[in-house]
Amino acid sequence: MVAKINTPHRLLTALNYNENKVQKGKAECIHAGNFLLEANEMNFYQKLQRFENLNKLNDRATTKTVHISLNFDPKETFSKEKLSKIACEYMNKIGFGEQPYLVYQHHDAGHPHIHIVATTIQADGSRINTHNIGRNQSEKARKEIERSFNLVKAEHQKRLTLSLKPLDVTRLEYGKTETKKSIVDVVTSVMNNYSFTSLPEFNAALKQFNVIADRGVEDGMIYKTGGLLYRLLDEAGNKVGVPIKASSIYSKPTLANLEKKFVLNQPAREPLKQRIKTIIDTAFESRPNDLKQLITELNKKQVYTVLRQNSERRIYGITFVDNHNKCVFNGSDLGKTYSVGALQSRLTSNNEKANPYQEQNLNNLSNSFLKAPGLLNQQEKNIEMGAKSERFIDILLSVKEQYENTPSNLLKKKRKKKKKNRDQ
Repeated sequence: MVAKINTPHRLLTALNYNENKVQKGKAECIHAGNFLLEANEMNFYQKLQRFENLNKLNDRATTKTVHISLNFDPKETFSKEKLSKIACEYMNKIGFGEQPYLVYQHHDAGHPHIHIVATTIQADGSRINTHNIGRNQSEKARKEIERSFNLVKAEHQKRLTLSLKPLDVTRLEYGKTETKKSIVDVVTSVMNNYSFTSLPEFNAALKQFNVIADRGVEDGMIYKTGGLLYRLLDEAGNKVGVPIKASSIYSKPTLANLEKKFVLNQPAREPLKQRIKTIIDTAFESRPNDLKQLITELNKKQVYTVLRQNSERRIYGITFVDNHNKCVFNGSDLGKTYSVGALQSRLTSNNEKANPYQEQNLNNLSNSFLKAPGLLNQQEKNIEMGAKSERFIDILLSVKEQYENTPSNLLKKKRKKKKKNRDQ
């Protein structure tokens, strides 16, 4: 058994993650520990209220939630009853036996696993210390449970991808989803899980789910007062539906709060630059023809790309969203070679190198000019001096270009000589 413990800032994030899985038929709430009702007898708000009643008892604590996943070997099979017993035993051993907690069995992975959501705030308002809980209490509990339930030991299990993924949303479609709830889920998940340092970067992460944070027009009241609206986008990127005020969303994704996160996120994302730079460099190895093909290659590596355009649809910037590390970077922030202009230059350079006939054609063109008699005395002298044929072609082409680009009305005409009058 492998145990992974996460401590999200908001309990609602962890609860939403699991309840959304239940709604999609990908999970089932199989046990409710220390609740007055059974798991199948409560709705979402009853579950949430039980946790919030305790969380209100402590205003100082910044971490009030634990989100745990217990993962088992793919060869093992379990009944709901056995999984519930394992969860109860585990929670007792790590010091959460008296806390309310919910156990979810997930069905969307290649190995059996459960998720457990609990609060760290106790009935007396004190907080359970979670510092090093994974290394200390959890590790000891894991080994004891493996022996008592005869489970495959973690050391013998194949390496699994076990990271918690609190962001589990898909692209929203207007008219097919409940607008406000869908926007709230996306905005809250992106705000809590992604590192971004500006509103355009925040919007780049939102856009992949067809949501945008809108400040309105610059001379409008919303913009002047620092307001923010959240809206759905259609497939063409147009704003549709009724906008949602940022202040009406429980996670308070207002512009003022986002600006605080911009500052906090700056140092946090610095160590993550190299991965996305490596992915971009690797994408060029497939020799994409244009930005569209480059974006397709990056998408295969979980990098979502947004091209920034002005009102005239001219591209002036590029933003990369690394969905693996949950961080957002403007191209220029990664370095000069990753700005949109530099990337387009690299694409052009790659395409020229990819043409195996270009150099051969230039050589053939050079030879044909060299064989022609009486062309440019200076070039003949250069040939005698051992000058490269490429230089010869450059001069020829430049002469041709200058001639062709000269307007006919500016070309000097030869003046006719006046014939002398023999009578004079």
